[in-house]
Amino acid sequence: MEFKDLGLTPSLLRNIRNTGYETPTPIQQATIPLVLEGKDVLGCAQTGTGKTAAFALPILQRLKETPPKRNAKVIRSLILSPTRELALQTWDNFQLYGKGEGLDSTVIFGGVGQVGQVEALHRGADIVIACPGRLLDLMGQGLVRLDWVEIFVLDEADRMLDMGFIHDVRKIVRCLPEERQTLLFSATMPPEVEKLALDLLTDPENVKVDPVTSTVEAIDQCLYYVDKANKKHLLAQLLEDPDVESALVFSRTKHGVDRIVRDLKRKGIEAAGIHGDKSQNARQTALNRFRTGECRVLVATDIAARGIDVAGLSHVFNYDMPMEPEAYIHRIGRTGRAGRAGTAVSFCCIDEVKQLNQVEKLIGRRLPEKKSDWPMEITTPTPPKVREPKPAKVDRMGNAMPARHLSPSARTRGSGTSGRPQAPGSPRSAMGRPVRRVNRQKHRS
Repeated sequence: MEFKDLGLTPSLLRNIRNTGYETPTPIQQATIPLVLEGKDVLGCAQTGTGKTAAFALPILQRLKETPPKRNAKVIRSLILSPTRELALQTWDNFQLYGKGEGLDSTVIFGGVGQVGQVEALHRGADIVIACPGRLLDLMGQGLVRLDWVEIFVLDEADRMLDMGFIHDVRKIVRCLPEERQTLLFSATMPPEVEKLALDLLTDPENVKVDPVTSTVEAIDQCLYYVDKANKKHLLAQLLEDPDVESALVFSRTKHGVDRIVRDLKRKGIEAAGIHGDKSQNARQTALNRFRTGECRVLVATDIAARGIDVAGLSHVFNYDMPMEPEAYIHRIGRTGRAGRAGTAVSFCCIDEVKQLNQVEKLIGRRLPEKKSDWPMEITTPTPPKVREPKPAKVDRMGNAMPARHLSPSARTRGSGTSGRPQAPGSPRSAMGRPVRRVNRQKHRS
């Protein structure tokens, strides 16, 4: 099947050819005709299968062919993305696919000033790609209205739930028109996503082109058992292999990202890091350096890495095993995209064996084990940290001070009344104080 068989217009087909696409992926083949027909769609496909084009192309065609319900420039399509990187990537795709279509699009996310985004909205945008937090902020300021949205897309719904955006999503949905077309896409389909889909979609068409737990067959996966302290040595050694043209390294924490970058630089390996505490400009600079080849190693957390799409990414390294097994699929899906080959390498110390077992249960097979110069020698899990009791306050002599207890009069003052006992039935002011009686007869005299 070719793109021309999906009912797309000649101008869109020309833009598709200019991007280098030749044949539609399975998710695109199944989804594009349904969206063109105006149906709600619940799409599930693994990372790297072309979900963005599956909804972007038919949205562009529908908006161009359908006259707007209002003459003024309003938001006609809203796409919610969980991360800034994914929002920017989606906006870039709309720019490529929609060239010459006469439709304006803009992207909204936090971490940067809102002035430029507000100006773009005032100029008019048919399509808005937004992160939930910044969108709600602008809506609260009265700068965004969603009364005329015709097509609503919830992208990467599973990640939205993982990041705690479910309440923000529901707030945004309550501001959308009842009559609309809704599309929900997700790489995995846990029960929470299915429940959300039932609330948002109306008689949806289900599109599941791959099993929920499947991983890209072209990806070569392997495992190294290694002590936590030796992971940095193993990573540096593996990165020296000429076959590692570009590598995305996953750390579980933000501090871990910074530490890995420092360790690699000490070994003479140029690396850049991105995580949620870095500014958007710093994240974009690091990502651009990685994409252009100036830096061949990018270290990231799971949240920051969602939406990273680098052509020809050769290796993914799981420096830390993910806490959620589904995250493993998202991670390794960064490589092996569009049918290309890729390699996913996982490190596992004794404290991560439980997470490894969960991953292997999810994907339905054992990861092939490889040997290294740093075999795992520590076989006793690290005991959980015990929280120390909060130290008591001490006086100048170093003696523990007794706990402070409020006196009855202080408790009374705290409640807004005087410490003096009041006679029953005494009148009180609005502030709770007794009203002083004035002897008017005395004053007259």
